[in-house]
Amino acid sequence: MKKFWLFALLLGLVVLTACSGGSEEGSENEEKESQEEASRSVTIEDANGEQTIEGTPEKVVVLEWSYAENMQALGMEPVGVAGLDQYSNWVNVGIPFGEEVEDVGTRQEPNLEAISRLNPDLIIGVDFRHEAIQEDLERIAPTVMFSPYSEEAAKDQFANMEKEFNTMAKIFDKEDKAEQVLSDMEDTFAEQQKRLEEAGKDGMNYVITQAFTLQDTPTLRLFTDNSMVAQIMNRMGMKNDYESEKLEVYGYTETTVEALQNYQDSNLFYIVQEEDNIFKEQLAGNPVWENLAFVQEDRTYQMPGDAWTFGGPLSAEVLAEQVVNAALQEN
Repeated sequence: MKKFWLFALLLGLVVLTACSGGSEEGSENEEKESQEEASRSVTIEDANGEQTIEGTPEKVVVLEWSYAENMQALGMEPVGVAGLDQYSNWVNVGIPFGEEVEDVGTRQEPNLEAISRLNPDLIIGVDFRHEAIQEDLERIAPTVMFSPYSEEAAKDQFANMEKEFNTMAKIFDKEDKAEQVLSDMEDTFAEQQKRLEEAGKDGMNYVITQAFTLQDTPTLRLFTDNSMVAQIMNRMGMKNDYESEKLEVYGYTETTVEALQNYQDSNLFYIVQEEDNIFKEQLAGNPVWENLAFVQEDRTYQMPGDAWTFGGPLSAEVLAEQVVNAALQEN
């Protein structure tokens, strides 16, 4: 019996030592990871050229919706978002922000005091809105300034979206996640194209517009091939009939209903707000509109008013499905 208790005591000591060693090893690993995190730095290129980001930012303020969406796609959440109160009205990717995310003013005029109170590690903005306050932002935290509507970026808004998304993934050490998100997006395009093919509507030629009232005039934005929306539709085997004589940096030409007379053989996709549906209201009974071949032959397809044409990969998936739902007259 004495031998048994001696054996049990020795066994307990061995187990205790092993556990103690594992705990120390775990602590050492955690400390090593923490040191690696603190010493991490990445060099990226934004609107102002190359800059180095030290560490991996965790507390991020975002001043433009598409980059807030990008963080959501990467499985992250900003601490502050400009225009937060209207974000979900337009960016409908199905991922609500937590209650702790704070509104930091409008996208056009961010609230510097609100941003400063959040003590961010990083601020993300866009040059066309925030260039004038860049020095103020940089006094608060390192600032990345993207340029989505530069002439170079405007040549292919879709390619630029992917470039900016991958840049953000690099900043946050989420490159594997980004690769999966972009792969899922391409799968969605293929799935939606298959829906068109199965319905006998593959290869549809189209003109797509976002339409609204501007200064009491029915106004149309006709999207050009360099736009996000046209690139998404083209990736599903569709063909954009609208062309512009110049590069449209925002991806569309602003015009009136008369311009549609040149595209009567097309299928018209249109995005309108229900409270400002110019086709049912101002243009109802207008002979220019009513006599268009695609109107008379019922080749018009209404999309939801919240169709977001300026977003990231998650919005691209939503938009692809909205296009096909409209083409198939499904809601």
